[in-house]
Amino acid sequence: MDHEDQKCHIQDQEKLIEEPDQRSSSTSLPKLTDHSGQDGTGERPLPKQTDIVKALEVVERDSVAIAESFTSLFASLRVALSEVTSCSTDHMQCFNDAAGRLQESVLDAATKGNRYINSCLRLNEEMKGMESLATQLKILRRNVDALDSAVNKLVRLP
Repeated sequence: MDHEDQKCHIQDQEKLIEEPDQRSSSTSLPKLTDHSGQDGTGERPLPKQTDIVKALEVVERDSVAIAESFTSLFASLRVALSEVTSCSTDHMQCFNDAAGRLQESVLDAATKGNRYINSCLRLNEEMKGMESLATQLKILRRNVDALDSAVNKLVRLP
C-alpha cells in the first residue's frame, strides 16, 4: 500500500464511527456518525453498496500489499538464513580441515621427537662403554710411551 492509500484509509477510519440509532428499535441497522459535523445533524445513512464495494476493494488492496510485504520479508529472511547457514558450514569445514592438519603435524612432531629421544638414549649407552675404552687407551698410550723410551735407551747404547 502506497502512502496516499494509507492517508485516505486513515482519514476514512477517523471520519466514520459506527453508532446505533437512538430513535430506532434494536433490530434496525446502525447509522454512521460524521465527526466533521458538515450536515448539521452529525448523522448520515449507511453507505451505499458501491461504497461498501469500494471499501472492500481498499481492504483487499491493503491485504494484498501486506501479503506481498510478508512474502518479501520471508524471502529475504530465507536468503539471509541460507547465507548464514552456508557461511557456518564453510567455517566448520575450514575449522575441520585446520584441526586435521594440526593433528597430523602434532603426530609427526611427536614421532620425530620420540626418535630423537631414543637416539640420545642409545648414544648415552654407547658413551658409557667409551669410558672403559678411554681408560684402556690411556693405559695403552702409557705402555707405548714406556716402550718407546726403552727402545730409545737401547738404541743409544754405544
